[in-house]
Amino acid sequence: MSAPRTAGPSLRSRNWFAAKNLDGFMHRAYLKAEGFSEAVFDGRPVVGICNSWSELNNCNAHLRQVAEAVKRGVWSAGGFPLEFPVISLGEILMKPTTMLFRNLMAIDVEECIRAYPLDSVVLLAACDKTTPAMLMGAASADVPAIMVTGGPMLKGMWCNQELGSGTDARKMWAQRRAGELPDEAWAEIEACLSRSAGHCMVMGTASTMAAMAETLGLALPGNAAIPAPDSRRLALAELSGRRAVEIALARGPKPSEILTAAAFDNAIRADMALGGSTNAIVHLVAIAGRAGVPLPLRRFDELSRTTPLLANIRPSGKHLMEDFFYAGGVPAVLRELLPMLDGTARNVNGRTLAENVADAPCHDADVIRPLSLPLQPEGGTVILFGNLCPGGAVLKQSAASPHLMVHRGRAVVFEDHRDLERRIDDPSLPIDETSVLVLKRAGPKGGPGMPEWGAAPVPARLLKTGVKDMVRISDARMSGTSYGTVVLHVTPESAVGGPLALVQPGDEIELNVPERRLTLRVPDEEIARRRAAWTPHPDGVTSGYLRMFLDHVLQADEGVDFDFLRGRRPVTDEETAHGSRLA
Repeated sequence: MSAPRTAGPSLRSRNWFAAKNLDGFMHRAYLKAEGFSEAVFDGRPVVGICNSWSELNNCNAHLRQVAEAVKRGVWSAGGFPLEFPVISLGEILMKPTTMLFRNLMAIDVEECIRAYPLDSVVLLAACDKTTPAMLMGAASADVPAIMVTGGPMLKGMWCNQELGSGTDARKMWAQRRAGELPDEAWAEIEACLSRSAGHCMVMGTASTMAAMAETLGLALPGNAAIPAPDSRRLALAELSGRRAVEIALARGPKPSEILTAAAFDNAIRADMALGGSTNAIVHLVAIAGRAGVPLPLRRFDELSRTTPLLANIRPSGKHLMEDFFYAGGVPAVLRELLPMLDGTARNVNGRTLAENVADAPCHDADVIRPLSLPLQPEGGTVILFGNLCPGGAVLKQSAASPHLMVHRGRAVVFEDHRDLERRIDDPSLPIDETSVLVLKRAGPKGGPGMPEWGAAPVPARLLKTGVKDMVRISDARMSGTSYGTVVLHVTPESAVGGPLALVQPGDEIELNVPERRLTLRVPDEEIARRRAAWTPHPDGVTSGYLRMFLDHVLQADEGVDFDFLRGRRPVTDEETAHGSRLA
């Protein structure tokens, strides 16, 4: 277990362990209480393993094993690995939404990196919000970091039919509400839909954000798509541990050296080519805000218009993440996109993006289409503007219905999610397939936390007549596994008096995706009259984290981060040496 003898004092950890005073004595003595010998204090770098494992989070339930693989890599490269926990955000079980706690997790990650004697950190994440939260925290602290995501779960299988968790669950729920799936079949599907640890095996938010981490350059090439139970996931974790030692000794590259404007442009193009989750827009804007990189919504649409959809993966296509991995994964997509990317962008492995993907093979041209034969000529997600969303809104055109891309209809308005649940299947509800379903008070402040309520259900009586989709508009998000003609992230949100708050039943709304417009077809003077009469709904929150959230959360176009967390706050040598951020 030999360690490289380097200029030890240059390592952050030496400020804890090298001192021959009482502080140094205590720091060493208390770690020796865990059974470590004197050998670990000989100048080797300390690599923190930031683990979001939890039994309440099936996506991350295997990360203890992944952490052990990282440790093997750290030890073999001469480092000293120390694992520590942070909160884990389990998408399925956590109420009202994990998005309410993404910023809290980012604070947890940042402050642990800042406070502990870490020379570099390996970030272990998988579930939807754990990946962006860790990237946000690491970007703020700006200590050398590398991410290892947990990977997608295995394909679901039912009656020889491949199932994608989330996407197919929603489709089958619609079938059940239409009376097409009996109890026995429904019970069988429940038992086999999700059959391993790992995140959803479609191009949902977790898969998308793993791909974003890889494209941004903070994960090793090939990380995103390896299935969670695959031994190659552990091998990559081991390699990441080795690389964490190298970047600790070199004191870089740091996140600030990787998270450049070019890296974010590359990530946006990758997101569009993958048919990625609409949530990626909120998360990328938040990460960019931490890195000090301006990223307006219009940039997403500019790049979407010139980036073809290449990944044939549900919910935008037909295959699953396991197929995507076997076909070549993110490196194969980036190789196809290379003419459109900035190939000089850096990866944490020390190479450029172009160097990493130049020879990446594609083994299945139906799963990953060539640039010359895309699934669609434009990217998966578009940005809309108009008098109903002056700050912008998003729509996933790759998972929407072509016949609804240009549509006018009368609004059926639900004042909040409870109102929606109570009335959506009411036989007296005046709604038909041409209607536009409008949900209010589901945004960052209104939800609160911007829950995944945007893909509101089509009424059962319409499902039974064969209606599969209708235009739905809200200031909410939707799961990346969802599909349909769903307008999301309407900004400003209704809870702060955005135009969505002023929509009334029967108002005509026009959606025009080719022209990127969303219009409330009501005279300006009537809108002004309604605005003058509007009053905010009291939130009734007096204390706690939720009060802080409501007081400081930004709107969707700014990433739903807290206003006081934007911008880097890099750990400084002076701060580390003297133990005070106020000095």
